[in-house]
This record gives sequence, C-alpha cells and structure tokens, in this order.
Amino acid sequence: MLSFFPSACRQPDHAPRALEIVVPTEASILDPRFSTRSLDIKVTRLVHAGLVGLDPDTLEPVPLVATGWKFVDERTLVLHLKKNLTFHSGRPLEPADVCATIAGLADPSLGSPHRAVVRAIGGCSVTGGHEVTIRLAEPRATLLSDLEVPILRRDEILRAPAPDGDLDGLGPYRISRLHPGSVELSPARTGVLPEPGRRVVVRTVRDANARALRLLAGRSDIAPNAVPHTLLPTFSGRDGLEVVSRPGANVTYLLFQNDRPPYDRADVRRAISMAIDREKIVRTLLGSHAQTAGWIFPKGHWANPDGYDPVAFDEDAAREVLRQLPPASLLTSTDRARVTIARAIGQMLEDAGLEVQIIPLDLGVLLQRLDQGDFLMAILQMPELTEPNILKWFFHPSGVPGEGGEGRNRARFRSRRAGELLDRASEERAIELRRSDYASLAGLMRAELPVLPLWHEDQVAVVSRRAKGFRLSAEGRWLAVAAIPGPGR
Repeated sequence: MLSFFPSACRQPDHAPRALEIVVPTEASILDPRFSTRSLDIKVTRLVHAGLVGLDPDTLEPVPLVATGWKFVDERTLVLHLKKNLTFHSGRPLEPADVCATIAGLADPSLGSPHRAVVRAIGGCSVTGGHEVTIRLAEPRATLLSDLEVPILRRDEILRAPAPDGDLDGLGPYRISRLHPGSVELSPARTGVLPEPGRRVVVRTVRDANARALRLLAGRSDIAPNAVPHTLLPTFSGRDGLEVVSRPGANVTYLLFQNDRPPYDRADVRRAISMAIDREKIVRTLLGSHAQTAGWIFPKGHWANPDGYDPVAFDEDAAREVLRQLPPASLLTSTDRARVTIARAIGQMLEDAGLEVQIIPLDLGVLLQRLDQGDFLMAILQMPELTEPNILKWFFHPSGVPGEGGEGRNRARFRSRRAGELLDRASEERAIELRRSDYASLAGLMRAELPVLPLWHEDQVAVVSRRAKGFRLSAEGRWLAVAAIPGPGR
C-alpha cells in the first residue's frame, strides 16, 4: 500500500511549522522527578538539564550545567557550574538550587523513584559563587552518571507531582502546550545549550501504518524507532526522506519467572533459548537492524566481556526438553511489531515441542503482572543501557517486587553471588575492578540464564528534509533535534 501512496500529497517545505516527532505511545508523566518510562525521559531531557549529560556515542558523562569537576578523594567531588544560566522563567540558576535538588530527590516525603540515585550522597554544600561540593556517605562508582538527573529550582523541588511538566527547566525547550496525544515544545534561551531554531511537536500515533503515511505525506519529520523494520525500505531516498541508523545501547530479552516450575530449572530456560532462531528474526523481522545478543550489554561496551556469543540455535536438542513441558504463555506489549516478533518466537517454540499462547497487554497492565509474578515468560526491552549499574536494579536478589526492597528483579533471580558482585561493582570506581566484577556476573548469568538476551536493536529514525542532520544518540535520546537549523539558516 505504501509504495503507491502519492508523493503529491506532501506539504510544501516552506511552511513555517514545528518539527514533528511521531511516536507510538503517549507520554504519561512529564515531571522529571517521577518520570521513568523511556518516552517520558526523552521528552523531559529536552526540557530539563542535569549537572552532566551523556556523550551521544560513548554515553560517558560530559559537562552540561557543570563546566567540569574534580574528585578531591574517593568520596568528595567538587563541581564548577556554568555562569549566566537561567531557568525558563528567567530566574538565574544558583548553586543552592543544585544542593536543594539533591536533597529533595532524597527526601522520602517526595517519593521520587530517583531517590535511589542520590541516596549515597551524604551532603551537598555551596563552596563558591559557582561551585558545589558533594560528599558521599558510602562508596558510589556511578556518581557522575547519577548527576544526569535534572536540576530544578529550590522552591519547586518538593512541589506536589506535576504530571503535565509544569516545572521551571534548564533545557533547550519549554513545554508550551499539552494536548491528549501531543506535547508542544518551544525554544528556550537558558545558556545550557544554544537556543534551538525550531519549535517541536511530539505527536502520538499508535498505528504503525498511520505513522508511515504521515511521514510520506510530509506531516511528520522524525520517526525515532517508530516505523516497523519491514517498512523501512519504503522510505530510503523517497521524497526527501532518509533512514538513518546506528548501533543502539539497548537489549531486548526474554524474561523467565524463575520462581515458577518448570521455569525455575536452568535446563528448561536453556532449552527455550536453543529453540529461538534469533539470527532469522534479526534478518527478517528486524531488517538486519540489530545484532544478536550474548550478554545484556552489546559488543564494544566496556562491561561486556569478550567471547560471550549468543546461545546457539539447536531445535533438536531443545525438543528433548520442551516436548515434556505443559503449555506456556508469553506476554508482550500491544505494539504490532512486538506482537509479530512474539508470534514468531511462539511458533519457534511450538516447532520445538512447547505449546505457547501469545498474550498482548497494554504496557501498564503488562508491567503490573510482571511485578506481581503473574507470568511464565515475557518479552521486554531495556531501552537505555547508559551505565551497567542498572543491572543492580533488575537482578539484585533484594529487588524482587513486593518483598520490601527497591528494584525490579521481575525474573526473581535470587543468586546471593550475583548480589555480592553487583554490590561491589556499584561501590568501586576503578574501571578494571568493575569490569572484572561484571565479567563474573556475565559468566554466572550465562550459566543460570535467568533471562535470555535476544538482540541489541539499532537506533533507527526516518528523517525528513526539514530535519536533515538529526541523529539519535546511542541510547535513543533526541537532544540532537535542538541543533537543527531554523528556517532560512
């Protein structure tokens, strides 16, 4: 159908309208103190800024609100702030705002999910006109990456939750209008980054074909990871549209309920792993815009040990185990492309002897069932692998939902050894020691397979002529949209 869509329906490029980013889901909360979902974080990081940012390629911490920093000792960090920064309201940024933000996020009364990020900070003090000193109460290897959390005004940090994002920010955009299905962003002059040249609209279009048609009609300008891979060839070189891609810092994985028989057995989890032909799925349904995964982190990441290739596809060996199992269910989101992939995996498992029912669920319902342990298998994605300490959130034995700890260990992976490795890696700043701990963890999880890493998807965007030059960062964020020149530039 798309190949016959008339190019004459495109709107003229000279129309002075906002750049439109089209996405498949709707933002749920635009308050950076409470946003945790991928889309919410992408939008809020256009509106707000932290002391540090992330390099779009290496994902290493880089100066943003801070101009630089220095560790005085293992637990003391001095940061120098940029001068002449202002919030969207025009109010100047002061060092006291930094310390108030850290204290506010740590305050239990606020209830921010980012409290865990700042818990290790024992104190923050203003030590100069443009300087703050942070002292750790306990070792924290990821302190610099943690300081990516947005800085807010000290009189707003403890405000009641603001789902519509009505908070003063330091980012290159401010929220100018919010409608069901769209967020309008206007350029802001704060000094953190140069003032953007264009307005931006983030528009929700749930149907994949509708998103594709909107791009072809010239209504949308950027579709970041929002077009099925099978449709991407339609856009290459057509009507000023371009498909741009890069390796992504993410992982799609198969989650097992390790507390539920027979999925509490490593041999069952391994048999399921051998029954899935990941190469075929990457080549066909993902259009070769992915790399099969041997570990949570992609090859080339410093926390990925060498020599960890994916579990080999072996349908015959898998059948010996799977044909003895009762029927199973596989949960997935309602996104059409994800359902297609789940059905392909389900068919592969049935070919190997395991009857599987595919159950698509709204994302909120899906996550609720996973937190409650009401599942056998599910397909999920970690969309932003910016720091390996995220593994502590997902796999530490103290983080099983509903058992009093913090975390989302939905796999119910209860390895004491894994907990020891994760604790030590989160405390030691020396990169070689951390790499050794994560290599040991990779070996342990390779043997136990509490989850099955499937593939690392490329960051792929369809980009219009008006948005030429836009590139996704490795974790898929959109800050590059702020650098797109305005009309006439």
